Amino acid sequence: MSLLPTATSTDVQELQPRVAVLPVGSFEQHGTYLPLITDTAIACVIAQEIAAAYPVHLLPPITVSCSHEHAAFPGTVSISARTLYAVIDDIRASLARSGIHKLVIVNGHGGNYVLSNVVQEANVDGPTVSLFPLGPDWDRAREYGGLESDRHADMHAGEIETSILLHAAPELVREGYDEPDHDSRQRPFLLVQGMAQYTRSGVIGFPSLATAEKGKTVLESLRSSFSAHFDVLCRLS
Repeated sequence: MSLLPTATSTDVQELQPRVAVLPVGSFEQHGTYLPLITDTAIACVIAQEIAAAYPVHLLPPITVSCSHEHAAFPGTVSISARTLYAVIDDIRASLARSGIHKLVIVNGHGGNYVLSNVVQEANVDGPTVSLFPLGPDWDRAREYGGLESDRHADMHAGEIETSILLHAAPELVREGYDEPDHDSRQRPFLLVQGMAQYTRSGVIGFPSLATAEKGKTVLESLRSSFSAHFDVLCRLS
Protein backbone atom coordinates (compact mmCIF):
# COMPACT_ATOMS: atom_id res chain seq x y z
CA MET A 1 0.00 0.00 0.00
CA SER A 2 1.04 3.60 -0.50
CA LEU A 3 0.91 5.76 2.62
CA LEU A 4 1.49 9.02 0.76
CA PRO A 5 -1.04 11.06 -1.22
CA THR A 6 -0.23 11.44 -4.91
CA ALA A 7 -2.33 14.50 -5.81
CA THR A 8 -0.70 17.28 -7.81
CA SER A 9 -0.99 20.99 -7.11
CA THR A 10 -3.34 21.20 -10.08
CA ASP A 11 -5.57 18.52 -8.56
CA VAL A 12 -5.91 20.54 -5.38
CA GLN A 13 -6.57 23.73 -7.30
CA GLU A 14 -9.40 22.07 -9.21
CA LEU A 15 -10.93 20.50 -6.11
CA GLN A 16 -10.72 23.70 -4.04
CA PRO A 17 -11.14 21.84 -0.74
CA ARG A 18 -12.32 23.60 2.38
CA VAL A 19 -11.11 20.82 4.68
CA ALA A 20 -7.71 19.15 5.01
CA VAL A 21 -7.23 15.68 6.48
CA LEU A 22 -4.07 14.91 8.45
CA PRO A 23 -3.28 11.31 9.45
CA VAL A 24 -1.33 11.03 12.70
CA GLY A 25 0.20 7.66 13.48
CA SER A 26 3.10 6.45 15.58
CA PHE A 27 6.27 4.39 15.40
CA GLU A 28 5.83 1.83 18.14
CA GLN A 29 5.86 -1.89 18.77
CA HIS A 30 2.83 -3.97 17.80
CA GLY A 31 3.89 -7.44 18.83
CA THR A 32 5.75 -9.80 16.52
CA TYR A 33 3.32 -9.78 13.59
CA LEU A 34 2.42 -6.11 12.99
CA PRO A 35 4.99 -3.47 12.03
CA LEU A 36 6.12 -0.43 13.95
CA ILE A 37 4.20 1.70 11.43
CA THR A 38 0.87 0.03 12.24
CA ASP A 39 -0.84 3.13 13.67
CA THR A 40 0.45 5.28 10.81
CA ALA A 41 -0.76 2.76 8.24
CA ILE A 42 -4.21 2.59 9.84
CA ALA A 43 -4.51 6.38 10.09
CA CYS A 44 -3.56 6.61 6.41
CA VAL A 45 -6.05 3.94 5.39
CA ILE A 46 -8.86 5.75 7.21
CA ALA A 47 -7.80 9.09 5.74
CA GLN A 48 -7.71 7.61 2.25
CA GLU A 49 -11.23 6.24 2.73
CA ILE A 50 -12.34 9.73 3.68
CA ALA A 51 -10.57 11.36 0.73
CA ALA A 52 -12.22 8.92 -1.67
CA ALA A 53 -15.68 9.92 -0.45
CA TYR A 54 -15.42 13.60 0.52
CA PRO A 55 -13.89 16.72 -1.11
CA VAL A 56 -10.89 17.07 1.20
CA HIS A 57 -7.20 17.84 0.86
CA LEU A 58 -5.36 14.68 1.94
CA LEU A 59 -2.05 15.37 3.68
CA PRO A 60 0.90 13.02 4.27
CA PRO A 61 1.05 11.46 7.73
CA ILE A 62 2.86 12.43 10.87
CA THR A 63 4.68 9.16 11.50
CA VAL A 64 6.23 9.61 14.96
CA SER A 65 4.19 10.74 17.94
CA CYS A 66 3.67 10.12 21.68
CA SER A 67 4.46 6.44 22.30
CA HIS A 68 6.31 6.78 25.59
CA GLU A 69 4.34 3.96 27.23
CA HIS A 70 5.94 1.57 24.70
CA ALA A 71 9.51 2.69 25.36
CA ALA A 72 10.56 -0.66 26.89
CA PHE A 73 10.06 -2.41 23.54
CA PRO A 74 12.81 -2.22 20.87
CA GLY A 75 12.22 0.03 17.90
CA THR A 76 9.73 2.41 19.48
CA VAL A 77 10.45 6.12 18.88
CA SER A 78 8.57 9.06 20.40
CA ILE A 79 8.41 12.82 20.30
CA SER A 80 7.09 15.03 23.07
CA ALA A 81 3.47 16.15 23.28
CA ARG A 82 4.62 19.76 22.90
CA THR A 83 6.47 18.89 19.68
CA LEU A 84 3.43 17.14 18.22
CA TYR A 85 1.29 20.12 19.19
CA ALA A 86 3.74 22.53 17.55
CA VAL A 87 3.94 20.53 14.31
CA ILE A 88 0.16 20.46 13.95
CA ASP A 89 -0.03 24.17 14.80
CA ASP A 90 2.49 24.90 12.03
CA ILE A 91 0.54 22.75 9.58
CA ARG A 92 -2.67 24.59 10.41
CA ALA A 93 -0.99 27.94 9.86
CA SER A 94 0.40 26.82 6.50
CA LEU A 95 -2.99 25.51 5.40
CA ALA A 96 -4.63 28.79 6.39
CA ARG A 97 -2.18 30.75 4.25
CA SER A 98 -3.30 28.65 1.28
CA GLY A 99 -6.97 29.27 2.06
CA ILE A 100 -7.85 26.01 3.87
CA HIS A 101 -9.08 26.83 7.37
CA LYS A 102 -10.59 23.51 8.44
CA LEU A 103 -8.62 20.46 9.55
CA VAL A 104 -9.53 16.91 10.47
CA ILE A 105 -6.92 15.02 12.47
CA VAL A 106 -7.21 11.27 11.86
CA ASN A 107 -5.57 9.76 14.92
CA GLY A 108 -4.27 6.20 14.74
CA HIS A 109 -2.66 6.07 18.21
CA GLY A 110 -4.64 6.22 21.44
CA GLY A 111 -1.68 7.61 23.37
CA ASN A 112 -1.78 10.93 21.51
CA TYR A 113 -3.79 12.57 24.27
CA VAL A 114 -2.54 16.03 23.36
CA LEU A 115 -4.61 15.94 20.16
CA SER A 116 -7.75 16.44 22.21
CA ASN A 117 -6.25 19.64 23.60
CA VAL A 118 -5.29 20.77 20.10
CA VAL A 119 -8.92 20.44 19.05
CA GLN A 120 -10.28 21.93 22.26
CA GLU A 121 -8.20 25.08 21.93
CA ALA A 122 -8.60 25.46 18.16
CA ASN A 123 -12.39 25.62 18.35
CA VAL A 124 -12.82 28.39 20.91
CA ASP A 125 -14.00 30.84 18.23
CA GLY A 126 -15.89 28.30 16.12
CA PRO A 127 -15.47 24.88 14.50
CA THR A 128 -12.13 24.62 12.70
CA VAL A 129 -10.56 21.32 13.80
CA SER A 130 -12.07 17.88 14.37
CA LEU A 131 -10.53 14.72 15.78
CA PHE A 132 -11.53 11.47 14.12
CA PRO A 133 -12.40 8.72 14.88
CA LEU A 134 -13.79 9.34 18.34
CA GLY A 135 -14.73 6.61 20.78
CA PRO A 136 -18.35 6.37 19.57
CA ASP A 137 -17.12 6.14 15.96
CA TRP A 138 -14.93 3.18 16.90
CA ASP A 139 -17.75 1.56 18.88
CA ARG A 140 -20.16 1.81 15.94
CA ALA A 141 -17.49 0.40 13.64
CA ARG A 142 -16.92 -2.55 15.96
CA GLU A 143 -20.62 -3.29 16.09
CA TYR A 144 -21.08 -2.89 12.34
CA GLY A 145 -18.05 -5.05 11.64
CA GLY A 146 -19.21 -7.83 13.94
CA LEU A 147 -16.13 -7.68 16.14
CA GLU A 148 -16.21 -9.93 19.16
CA SER A 149 -13.97 -7.87 21.44
CA ASP A 150 -14.65 -4.45 22.94
CA ARG A 151 -12.56 -1.30 22.70
CA HIS A 152 -11.08 -1.54 26.20
CA ALA A 153 -10.03 -5.19 26.08
CA ASP A 154 -8.81 -4.99 22.48
CA MET A 155 -6.43 -2.12 23.10
CA HIS A 156 -3.30 -2.83 21.11
CA ALA A 157 -2.37 -5.04 18.12
CA GLY A 158 -5.65 -6.87 18.55
CA GLU A 159 -8.75 -7.77 16.58
CA ILE A 160 -9.54 -4.39 15.07
CA GLU A 161 -6.04 -3.26 14.10
CA THR A 162 -5.15 -6.63 12.62
CA SER A 163 -8.46 -6.80 10.75
CA ILE A 164 -7.98 -3.39 9.15
CA LEU A 165 -4.51 -4.30 7.93
CA LEU A 166 -5.58 -7.77 6.75
CA HIS A 167 -8.05 -5.98 4.50
CA ALA A 168 -6.16 -2.85 3.45
CA ALA A 169 -2.50 -3.90 3.60
CA PRO A 170 -2.19 -7.67 4.12
CA GLU A 171 1.46 -7.53 3.14
CA LEU A 172 2.13 -5.79 6.48
CA VAL A 173 0.72 -8.64 8.58
CA ARG A 174 3.18 -11.43 9.38
CA GLU A 175 2.36 -14.98 10.32
CA GLY A 176 1.53 -15.73 13.94
CA TYR A 177 -1.24 -13.19 14.55
CA ASP A 178 -3.61 -16.04 15.43
CA GLU A 179 -1.59 -17.01 18.52
CA PRO A 180 -0.72 -14.16 20.93
CA ASP A 181 -4.12 -13.16 22.39
CA HIS A 182 -3.61 -11.43 25.72
CA ASP A 183 -6.32 -10.21 28.11
CA SER A 184 -5.18 -7.41 30.42
CA ARG A 185 -8.40 -5.67 31.36
CA GLN A 186 -7.03 -4.19 34.59
CA ARG A 187 -4.17 -1.79 33.83
CA PRO A 188 -4.62 1.13 36.24
CA PHE A 189 -1.05 2.41 36.06
CA LEU A 190 -0.35 2.02 32.36
CA LEU A 191 0.92 5.59 31.99
CA VAL A 192 3.07 5.24 35.11
CA GLN A 193 4.56 1.79 34.53
CA GLY A 194 4.25 1.45 30.76
CA MET A 195 2.97 -1.35 28.57
CA ALA A 196 5.66 -3.80 29.61
CA GLN A 197 4.08 -4.07 33.05
CA TYR A 198 0.90 -5.50 31.50
CA THR A 199 2.10 -7.53 28.53
CA ARG A 200 5.30 -9.38 27.69
CA SER A 201 4.49 -9.70 24.00
CA GLY A 202 3.38 -6.10 23.52
CA VAL A 203 -0.14 -7.27 22.68
CA ILE A 204 -3.27 -6.39 24.62
CA GLY A 205 -6.20 -7.77 22.67
CA PHE A 206 -7.39 -10.60 20.50
CA PRO A 207 -5.71 -10.71 17.09
CA SER A 208 -6.79 -14.32 16.57
CA LEU A 209 -10.32 -13.00 15.96
CA ALA A 210 -9.20 -10.76 13.09
CA THR A 211 -10.41 -11.17 9.51
CA ALA A 212 -10.10 -9.09 6.37
CA GLU A 213 -13.89 -8.94 6.08
CA LYS A 214 -14.15 -7.37 9.52
CA GLY A 215 -11.55 -4.82 8.51
CA LYS A 216 -13.51 -3.93 5.38
CA THR A 217 -16.75 -3.37 7.26
CA VAL A 218 -15.02 -1.38 10.00
CA LEU A 219 -13.69 1.01 7.36
CA GLU A 220 -17.11 1.27 5.74
CA SER A 221 -18.59 2.29 9.06
CA LEU A 222 -15.88 4.88 9.71
CA ARG A 223 -16.34 6.36 6.26
CA SER A 224 -20.03 6.79 7.01
CA SER A 225 -19.43 8.19 10.51
CA PHE A 226 -17.13 10.86 9.10
CA SER A 227 -20.05 12.67 7.47
CA ALA A 228 -21.10 14.13 10.84
CA HIS A 229 -17.60 15.52 11.45
CA PHE A 230 -17.51 17.00 7.95
CA ASP A 231 -20.93 18.60 8.39
CA VAL A 232 -20.04 20.19 11.72
CA LEU A 233 -16.84 21.71 10.31
CA CYS A 234 -18.48 23.06 7.16
CA ARG A 235 -21.91 24.05 8.45
CA LEU A 236 -21.09 27.64 9.32
CA SER A 237 -18.41 28.36 6.73
